[in-house]
Amino acid sequence: MSGYAQPIRKLIAELGRLPGVGEKTATRLALHILNASRDDALRLAESIRDVKEKIRLCSVCFNLTDEETCSICRDSARDREVLCVVEEPDSLMAIEESGSYRGLYHVLHGAISPIDGIGPEQIRLRDLVGRIEQGSIREVVVATNPSVQGEATALLLAKVLRGKGVTLTRIAMGIPVGGDLKYTDRMTMARAMEFRRNL
Repeated sequence: MSGYAQPIRKLIAELGRLPGVGEKTATRLALHILNASRDDALRLAESIRDVKEKIRLCSVCFNLTDEETCSICRDSARDREVLCVVEEPDSLMAIEESGSYRGLYHVLHGAISPIDGIGPEQIRLRDLVGRIEQGSIREVVVATNPSVQGEATALLLAKVLRGKGVTLTRIAMGIPVGGDLKYTDRMTMARAMEFRRNL
């Protein structure tokens, strides 16, 4: 990288800070940007600036939006009695892309992890409880990740929401479609057996 001019080295260093981008990929991206037209490069820069200046959290569910409330919260066709709790906006998008859910969401923006200093106060748990206490929710679907932190968060949600007058459900976890049993890890296999259903 030392052979490149300072502005290119700076761009490579900044791109290399992105998750999953190593030095070689960062170099390829930087050279692509350098070889792109001025208009293409400026559109990219403007898109980055717009994301930083215009995107905020929905005042209801804490999804990412460029308005006061997100399009999902504004959608009157959604089932307003079912609330799916996810850790991050990308989990919400994965569920939306499946087309299998038509309720509302609540984004926690994290999962509890005492070892990392993340407790209930660092996630949007208090806001969730406030929404439940308004009384219009009948079911809360817990869709946290199948990780140690996600499971701990799910257990915390069960404890906090018990006695709040809602049905608490957990998304099923198991073998992916097209998967091979011999390559399945022990936790996934245990979950698949635990959540088996009648044929």
